[in-house]
Amino acid sequence: MSRDAAAAGAVAALVGGAPSTIWALLNGRDPLESTVAAGSMLLPGERRPGRLLAAAVPVHLLLSLGWAVVLERALPRGREVQAGAAAGAVIAALDLGLGGRFFPRIRALPLAPQVADHVAYGATVGYVLARRRR
Repeated sequence: MSRDAAAAGAVAALVGGAPSTIWALLNGRDPLESTVAAGSMLLPGERRPGRLLAAAVPVHLLLSLGWAVVLERALPRGREVQAGAAAGAVIAALDLGLGGRFFPRIRALPLAPQVADHVAYGATVGYVLARRRR
């Protein structure tokens, strides 16, 4: 993994969840709901939130860094942010479609905020890559 992909993936891992967190807070929902759902991918039978939150860390980092490697190779120079946002929507279809099929907690998440997270993730990866490519 290149340093550019690692940096972009790490920043986007932190920023990408902002839309669903803000949406959850505005709508009186648990802002950690999607994090707990991510943890259920590693510990599908677990019910304790603390363990699911801990399990979410490696799952989220692996997915964030993995997709950043793909985006580093795929995003065109000069249009990283726009192409990254579009790629985020495609990643949402893959992540949420497959994740929803196999993981009930992923399937139970409100769709629009999760798609917004993925778009924000892709745009952030694109932004970081654009800055580092200059």
